[in-house]
Formats: sequence, structure tokens, C-alpha cells
Amino acid sequence: MSKVLIAHAVSVDGYITGRDPGAGRGLGDAGMLFDWYFDGDTPSQVFGGFELSGPSAQVFDTLAGRVGAIVAGRATYDDSDGFGGGSPHPAARVFVLSRRPALEMTERQTLITTGIEDAVAAAREAAGGKDVGLMGGGVATEALRAGLVDEVILHQVPILLGGGRPFFRSLPGHVRLGLVQAVPAPGVTHLHYQVER
Repeated sequence: MSKVLIAHAVSVDGYITGRDPGAGRGLGDAGMLFDWYFDGDTPSQVFGGFELSGPSAQVFDTLAGRVGAIVAGRATYDDSDGFGGGSPHPAARVFVLSRRPALEMTERQTLITTGIEDAVAAAREAAGGKDVGLMGGGVATEALRAGLVDEVILHQVPILLGGGRPFFRSLPGHVRLGLVQAVPAPGVTHLHYQVER
């Protein structure tokens, strides 16, 4: 069965955006969380235009190759200007979890308003046996609360942002993680965990 994984760039103090994120402003003052996408000389085999360091390219492309569908939260969708009508992944459909209707959805985007379980189920069906990736702190937290997450991959950037949108929200209890792999790379450390049940 396919896995459900959280994968996101995050500051050392746990933020996924800086101050004042939003439509037209992206991550606010935290664009550096993704500098590692472009600071190397190894082209991504999955994402055109990405030039990563060798270690980052290996981690990133392996992960991206596993994903067949994405569930993103509404704030992530809005901050990313609706992913330009597409998806944050070149080969994966995106399912946007929201309590509010989206203004414009395209054939690569599906709005889900009935909860995280339904969003993950729809994404699993669309993923064709591949894994489901989760984007955004609200979606990640809801999926953890529901016991749906198998893996957590944090691309930790060595910066303290001191403010912004935190990745993880309040959880009803501890979630134990087992370290699968830690890969240091220029400008980022890739931390891959398995959720222990």
C-alpha cells in the first residue's frame, strides 16, 4: 500500500514561512528556505530548473519519484498563488483541503471540503500506487492527529526565522519518530523519519 508522507522545508525554529506570507508574497520573508533548490550543479531529474547539490539531488529526486499525488492546505494553495493552475509536483495531481471554496480550480486540482481522511483517500486513488505527499502545517497536523502519516521528511535549513507560520500545530499527544536517514548538504540537512506506531 502507498505511504502518506510529510515533506517540507523548515527553519531550525520550526517555521515554514516568514512574516507576512500570502498570495503574491509567497513565503513572506522566508524565501531562503528553498535556496537549496538552486545552489548546486546537479540538475533534478524530476523538477526542471532545479540545480541542487549532489546530496540534495539524490534525496530530493528519490522522494519526488515516490509521490503520485499531493494534499495541500488552503493556506499553502493561496500562498503559492494556486500553484499557477497546476500542481507543486510536475507529475502529481493536487488535492486542496479547505473549508472555503477555491476561486479557480483546474483539471489538475481537486477541492476537498470533507476532511483530511477524504482528501488522503482521494489522493491515494489518484496516486496509482505511489505515495501521497502532504503540504502545509494544517494538513500535516490534521493527518498526524488522524494517524494517517507514515513518514516525516524535514529539509531543515540552518536559520532561525523568529516568526512566521509554524509547521506543526498542537497535537493531542506525542508522536514518536524513528530516524531513517540524516543527510547533511550545503544549506540544508535532510531528516527522514518513520512514524512509530
